[in-house]
Amino acid sequence: MLTVENVSLSYNVDILKNISFSIKESEIIGIAGESGVGKTSLLKIIAGQTDSTNGNVFLENKQIVGPSKKLIPGYEDIQLVNQDFALDIYQTVEENIKGKILHLKKDVQQQLIDELIELIELGHARNRLAHTLSGGEQQRLSIARALALEPKLLLLDEPFVHLDTNLKLKLISYFTQLISLRKMSMIIVSHNSEELLSLSSRIIYIKKGEIARIAKPQDFYYRYKSIGEARMFGLVNQIHLNGKRNYFRSNEYEIDTSLSPEIQVEYSQSIFMGSYYLNEFIVQKNKKIVLLHKEPLNYVNGIKIVRK
Repeated sequence: MLTVENVSLSYNVDILKNISFSIKESEIIGIAGESGVGKTSLLKIIAGQTDSTNGNVFLENKQIVGPSKKLIPGYEDIQLVNQDFALDIYQTVEENIKGKILHLKKDVQQQLIDELIELIELGHARNRLAHTLSGGEQQRLSIARALALEPKLLLLDEPFVHLDTNLKLKLISYFTQLISLRKMSMIIVSHNSEELLSLSSRIIYIKKGEIARIAKPQDFYYRYKSIGEARMFGLVNQIHLNGKRNYFRSNEYEIDTSLSPEIQVEYSQSIFMGSYYLNEFIVQKNKKIVLLHKEPLNYVNGIKIVRK
């Protein structure tokens, strides 16, 4: 469906180096990495909005070219939603969506507009001009405009950064159903590990402008290759056991009630996070570890590591 071949980008220094991967139809790919490793630049190259220094991008065997080779940059089959929003700021919410689907019959237009406005929860603002909306409302409208075009490839750059938890979960559920129905593929860039882990079938981890690893979300979470990679996807604890340094996730443990527990812990505090408690303990010369549980663990004296 999408093929990226040896894409590089340089501006005096190398930003991206020999990036290669492919995406199948109806697949969601996540891209992770520290700030400044070129994630947003890669999306813009794939969308045809930025020229690469080297390499090629193909969508369904058709080459995607950048603004130096195309009078009007971009492709309707590839929609990029980023922090620019790209709205018609002096048009209303409804007009912004309608402008993307003028080729459809009027009754179909209105049905789709109503569906998308309900999805992004902007019914209260459908007749307001886009420039009067908050940042979060503009981001939601930008997503709706992209979805209205029914692209073959949807590129999302930090798409939920301004959204509350309920709306974010609603959109995540919608996206996972939509790609199957429309046979659409998606690439999502996010610093939020939960978003990448919940949406992606595979994740591309970029480090220093290069692909360090491509794997399933479960592998990045439980079978990480380095502590830096582990921290990219959530909390990780470090202790010394049997003369070795050990790492484990905050849910990879059992409460040990034996007289000689695997790890002796000293309770510090519990922080209520809604559906779980974040429990802090002191171990081994003032080292802190964090354990997740449905209740405060102020009664626990020892734990046993259980890796998945």
